[in-house]
Order: sequence, then C-alpha cells, then structure tokens
Amino acid sequence: MTAPSAPQLRARKRRNAKDAIVMVTAYDEPGGRLAGAAGVDMILVGDSVGNVVMGHETTMRVTVSDMEHHVRAVASARPNAHIVGDMPWLSYHVDRADTVRNAAAIIRAGAHSVKLEGGANRLEAVRAILDAEIPVVGHIGLTPQSVLAFGGFKVQAKTKSAAEQLLDEALALQAAGIFAVVIEGVPSEVGSMITRALDIPTIGIGAGPDTDGQVLVWHDLLGLGNRAPAKFVRQYVDLNAVISGALSQYVADVRGASFPAEHETYPTPATFHEA
Repeated sequence: MTAPSAPQLRARKRRNAKDAIVMVTAYDEPGGRLAGAAGVDMILVGDSVGNVVMGHETTMRVTVSDMEHHVRAVASARPNAHIVGDMPWLSYHVDRADTVRNAAAIIRAGAHSVKLEGGANRLEAVRAILDAEIPVVGHIGLTPQSVLAFGGFKVQAKTKSAAEQLLDEALALQAAGIFAVVIEGVPSEVGSMITRALDIPTIGIGAGPDTDGQVLVWHDLLGLGNRAPAKFVRQYVDLNAVISGALSQYVADVRGASFPAEHETYPTPATFHEA
C-alpha cells in the first residue's frame, strides 16, 4: 500500500459515501510507525510538538528547523499514511520567496503536504505554495498560532455573523486550491454548515461530528499530557499511569537487586580464564 495522495484525499467527502478521514498527530518514528499500522489516513506532524513534546505554553516558539526534524523522524517510519507538516508561526507570514522556501524545507524532510493557519489573510501564502506544486491543507476557527491575538484558547464563531465570516474564509481557501481544511474549536452547527458548503473535506477538532474527518493530538488521546484535556478530546488509554507504573517497578527492581537477573546477563565464555 502507498500513502493516499492529496487528490485522493480531496475526494473523501462523506456525502459521497466515503469513509470519514482519520488523522492523528505524531512527532517521531514510533508515532509514525504505530499510527500507520493502525490504519490512519493522515498523520499531522503538528507544531503542537511545541506544547506536548517541548513543554512550551504555546506553539509560537516552534521553528522550521524543529518541524524539519520531527517530519524527518515520522517519515523514516514510512507509514502508509499521508504526512502533513505544519508550517510554524512566521514561516509563511513573510514574503513569497521565503514562504515557498520554508514549505519546501518541510516537504524535503518527508511531508506530502503542508498545513497553515488562517483564512483570507493567508491567501497569498497559499497561492505561492500551490504555485510551487506543494499541496496545502488549511486551518480555520481556533488557530493556535493566533492565541495571543485571541486572548487565549477560546471557542470561535459563536455568533451567526462570525460563523458566516468563517464560512467565507473557508470558501476563499477552497477557491485558492487547498485540498482539505481543519476546523478547530467551533460550535457543532458551524462545523456542519461549513462541511455542507465545501466540496473539499473538512477535518474537525472540536468542530462536532458532521465534519468529513477528525484529528486528535497523540498525547491527548493516549493520556500522555500534563494538563487537563480539552472538552473535545476522547482519551483512549492512560499511558501516564502505565508508564509511571513501569518506571516505578524498574526503580524498585534495580534498588532491590532483582534486575538484571541471570537470564538478562551475558555468560562468561569458558575460555575467559585461559592463559
């Protein structure tokens, strides 16, 4: 099997009797390998790496070099999934040449497409990247790179006028040529409205059940976070507890001299003491 292409994913509208798109974030080779083996359609190497791996409060300290590093790690797993590389803050808020150069760096690291945040204010960047033959995923609604301007992580499009404006943004991105759009942190009705209006797939994260796909952060769904998860997160396992238990047992085994056991050591060769 090969990873689905951008045109193949573009055709994945649920109203056309297609299966919902499954996306998850990953940041390293084990993540890419396990996500691919599970059968996800898309792996987002997200700038959320800044929060869940680097320990930052926001994504805004993540650089293009950081993204190259993590995309390369995920791509080394060769998963049968489409790898999307996030463009970090200030990598596409620059001139056309630098925008394309930054997108190309993420593609050269192993991504199949890039994702960037924003609507009409980012159309020039979207068009520049598409002109370089690089597929683009959009991201609207609660855009984490705008957290300072938003005044925090707040649900967006909570009024009819704001929802209509967000729909206009999505339609403009579609017209520019993106092949899918992530919708984050909006009321369920807004996610449904935008999904119905677009011909490209919508991938929701806190946007209700009617989008064409869903995405969750690796550390959230596996219970590896260090803070309370958002309302839209479903945690499938508590790996914090599993890993903490395993490490505590390791500490006890070493201090109690039960590790390593005889079967975990290399035997001395019979010839070792020969002159």
